[in-house]
Amino acid sequence: MLRPWELQIELLRNTDTSIHVQIAQKIIEEIQHGRFAVGSALPGTRELATILGVNRKTVVQAYEEMIAQGWLHSEHKRGTFVSPRILSVNHHPKPITKINYGFQNKSQLEPVISANKKIESDIISFSSGLSDSRLMPLEVLSRAMRHALIVSIRTNKQSYNEPKGSMILRQAILHMLNINRGLHTDIDNICVVRGSQMGFFLVARVLMRNGDNIVMEKLCDQLASDAFKSCGANVISVGQNDKGIDLDELETICKHTKIRAACVSPHYQIPTTVSMPMSHRRRLLAMADLYDFLIIEDDHDFEFNFSNKSILPLASFDKSNRVIYIGSLSKVLAPGFRIGFIAAHKEITKQFASEIMMIDRQGNTVTELAIAELLHTGEINRHTVKTFKIYDERRTYIAKLIREELKDFVTFKLPDGGLALWLEVNANINMPLLLKDTEIEKVRIVPGASFCGNREQVSAIRLGFANLTNDEVHLGIKRLKNAFQRQSYQSLNG
Repeated sequence: MLRPWELQIELLRNTDTSIHVQIAQKIIEEIQHGRFAVGSALPGTRELATILGVNRKTVVQAYEEMIAQGWLHSEHKRGTFVSPRILSVNHHPKPITKINYGFQNKSQLEPVISANKKIESDIISFSSGLSDSRLMPLEVLSRAMRHALIVSIRTNKQSYNEPKGSMILRQAILHMLNINRGLHTDIDNICVVRGSQMGFFLVARVLMRNGDNIVMEKLCDQLASDAFKSCGANVISVGQNDKGIDLDELETICKHTKIRAACVSPHYQIPTTVSMPMSHRRRLLAMADLYDFLIIEDDHDFEFNFSNKSILPLASFDKSNRVIYIGSLSKVLAPGFRIGFIAAHKEITKQFASEIMMIDRQGNTVTELAIAELLHTGEINRHTVKTFKIYDERRTYIAKLIREELKDFVTFKLPDGGLALWLEVNANINMPLLLKDTEIEKVRIVPGASFCGNREQVSAIRLGFANLTNDEVHLGIKRLKNAFQRQSYQSLNG
C-alpha cells in the first residue's frame, strides 16, 4: 500500500521513557499537527521497525497502545490507519501561537471576499455586473486552448514570456483598440494584465508616491481606491451628478490642491451607471492640461452599449498622453478569464513591465495565445454580438419587472449601457434591516454602502442582471419585493 511519506522518528536511548512510548508520542504529535489526516495509512510494523532500527514487537506495542487510546484503527490485511474517532474524542492539538506581523490596518489581514462561505444553491445572487459564463462557446474555447497548448510546447513558449504579455495578444488588443475604440496607440503602449484590478495596482505602484493626491468619485470601485491607498496615495472624494464626476467641485480642489491623477469610469460609472456626456469629457481633458494631472480611465463595459448613441473613450481624444486606459476582456468572455490590458505612454508601460517582472514573471502564456486566436479569428466578436442580444433582452426584462414589482420602494433610470442597474431606495427604508431581510428571503444584492469609502449608509442598491436568466431574475425580484414588504409590514405592526 502506498504510504504518504517515510515516517522519521528520533529515538532517545538514554532516557527513562520506553521506546514504544516514544514512538506512540511522536505519531500522536504528528496526527495533532495534521501531518497524518483521518484515514492516512501508517507504515507497516516491519517497515517501521526497519526504518527505526528496533524490534518489530516494540512497534507492535506502540501501535496497540494508540489503537487502545482511539488514535489508530487496524483493518485486517489492509494495514493501520488514523482513526476517525479523533474527530469526536477529546484530543486537543497544541495551541497555535498568535504572531504580530506588524500590520497597521486590521483590514489588511481580512480577505476582500470570503471565499470559504457556503454558497447555497437556491440563493439568487444579483452581482455587481458580471457576465454569464454559461454562455461561453465551450467548443470554440477548448479548441483555441488546445491550439495554444500545442503551440506553446512545440515552440517552447512555456519559457519566460515578455512581461508586457504575448506579442500576438498585444497586437490583437492594439487592433481592437484602434479600430473599435478610436485610440491612436502603438504596440509599445500596450501591456497585458490579469484583469482590471491588477491594472489599477500597477498604475498605483508606478505613478503614485507617498502623499500624492488622487481624485475619485465619492461612490466608486473601492478595490481600485484601496489599490491607490496601498501605495501611499491620498484619495480625495469628489461629488458626482447625472453627468458623472462633479467637475466644478474638482476644479475648486485643483485651484488650491495639487493632484496627481483623477480616476474615472466615463462609460456606465461604477456604481451609478451614469455615462459622461461628450462636453463633460472634453472639459475634463482640458482641466487635466490646465492643472497638470493624469486621467486613469476605467472602461469596464465598453462593449455593452444598448443605445443608439456611441461615445468613444476619453483616451481616443487624448492629445497630451495624459490618459491611462484600463480595460478587460473578462466580461466579454467570463469572469474566470483574467485578461485585461493597459494602454499608456510607452515609457510608463516599460515601468509596468518592470513591476510585472517582480510579481508575475511567467504570465499565462497558454491563455494569452488562446485569447489572441479568438480575437484574430473574430470568434470573440461573434460571441459578443450573440451575448449582447441576450443581455439586452435581460436588461429590458428586469427593467420592466422592477417598474411593476418594486415601484413602491425604488426609483431608477435605465442606463444607456453596462450590465447593472442603480436603484435608489426610498428614504423610509432601513438599509441594514433590508439586507437582513434579503438574507431571509435568499436573495443577494450589492448595497450602495459597498461603494463608499467611509461605509456610510447609502440608500441605493446595484443590481447586475447579465449573470441571471429571465426566470432567475423573476424569482430574484419576487424575493427582493418580499424583503421590502417585510420591512413595511414590520413598520405597520410596530
